[in-house]
Amino acid sequence: MSKFKKNNEKDGPGISTASLPDIVFMLLFFFMVTTVMREVDLKVKISQPEATEVKKLENKALVCYIYIGEPSEAGKYGTKPRIQLNDAFATTTDIGPYVEEFRASKNEAEVPLITTSMKVDSKTEMGIVTEVKQELRKVYALKLNYSTRERLDRN
Repeated sequence: MSKFKKNNEKDGPGISTASLPDIVFMLLFFFMVTTVMREVDLKVKISQPEATEVKKLENKALVCYIYIGEPSEAGKYGTKPRIQLNDAFATTTDIGPYVEEFRASKNEAEVPLITTSMKVDSKTEMGIVTEVKQELRKVYALKLNYSTRERLDRN
């Protein structure tokens, strides 16, 4: 009878996985730090108007946003344009305290640099926008910006 020989030659040493958890946690930490979460859940529909002269805001941390548009859930909140501050619907009388609270959360040196940005639906009538502007004047929030999207000329 023949005798079978086993191949006793071993492969090279195995790959060490000791540093694998360190690499995974380093990647996880990197993505957690660099990911920007959405700050506000929009409850109004906004289709921004187009403009030809568009300028980007420099420091978005110094921007106080006011959203105006038709509610997303029209059956629940109606079809009349509404004002949204942060994550809740508001009235024009809530705008003054909202701006004051935003100013109080910033450094005293940054207060003159604060811009109020209005994101208004293109189909919204100017009546509610004018009321918001009047309330902003009462609290001396005179640096105002209208958010638009850039018009693409197709020549």
